Amino acid sequence: MKFIDESRIEVFAGKGGNGIASFRREKYIDKGGPDGGDGGRGGSVYALADRNINTLVDYRFARTHRAKTGESGRGSDCYGKGADDVVLRMPVGTVITDINSGEVIADLTHDGEKVLLAQGGVGGLGNIHFKSSTNRAPRQCTPGTEGEARELQLEMKVLADVGLLGMPNAGKSTFIRAVSAARPKVADYPFTTLHPNLGVVRVSHEKSFVIADIPGLIEGAADGAGLGHQFLRHLARTRLLLHLVDIAPMYEGTDPASEAHAILEELKKYDQSLYEKPRWLVLNKLDLLPDCDEKVAAFLKEFTDFDRHFAISAINGEGCKELTYAIMDYLLELNEQEQLAVAESAQETDTSSI
Repeated sequence: MKFIDESRIEVFAGKGGNGIASFRREKYIDKGGPDGGDGGRGGSVYALADRNINTLVDYRFARTHRAKTGESGRGSDCYGKGADDVVLRMPVGTVITDINSGEVIADLTHDGEKVLLAQGGVGGLGNIHFKSSTNRAPRQCTPGTEGEARELQLEMKVLADVGLLGMPNAGKSTFIRAVSAARPKVADYPFTTLHPNLGVVRVSHEKSFVIADIPGLIEGAADGAGLGHQFLRHLARTRLLLHLVDIAPMYEGTDPASEAHAILEELKKYDQSLYEKPRWLVLNKLDLLPDCDEKVAAFLKEFTDFDRHFAISAINGEGCKELTYAIMDYLLELNEQEQLAVAESAQETDTSSI
């Protein structure tokens, strides 16, 4: 299945059915009076988060989605039938934005979350609503209202605890294969990863976290070089970034320190908030360096803005287990801090309400 993480669609809710002006006509019943029913409501359009869907490929070509119009009212006090709603199933993590207003309509972060995208029209009133002591034969009725129409931008952001960041061939895919059951493509040439991959890292039976691998960045990505910035949105929800650096590059004249600085500059150009996320430095491919300690020490002299650093060899698993344990401890600590903050906020609310 082709990985599609953004799309544009148009949604049209159904028009409400028209009310009708009708009069009761039966044998031996004189002056039966008004009996025109109301029109049915138009169908609405909803978005539903579904964890079994991993891409927006369903909306790449199916760009227009319409709900049906409600039935018109009929005589004998018969009301029109309301139209069925249209439910669009989307991946968890989809952000839905109104293109014309720029308003974020929904951020689908939970499986089963349902959000209204376009409200169906209201059915019109039949003439039974207009009868009175002075207007015994009303001929008034109202039409149904139009349903809402919207042009929407769909943008999927994967839900992961940890995101991998680095140049092509830094070993990100090899690392995610080493610590999880994910099996992204690995080869000895750049840009083997063409779309994000997710892996579940299980530290124990009760403890696990999700890690996201995105295609590598290169210098000039902000100007469209390589795959550009199109996949960086998938790191927006992560709580920790791992910046993988190839400490033993395969091409002569390649400076790992300069490449690492270039990645940070591209990250800053894309989104300042993403740049300010907690970042750990991970030096990879130690197995290719006989004097790895000296290389690591020399590299670390040029970088002081990382919270922590690790040295690993993803191909043989050296240092990977220690890194995953450290990540798990960090995430658990974050969870405790968030729960404490929520409890304190709730306590302050209760105190202020007294």
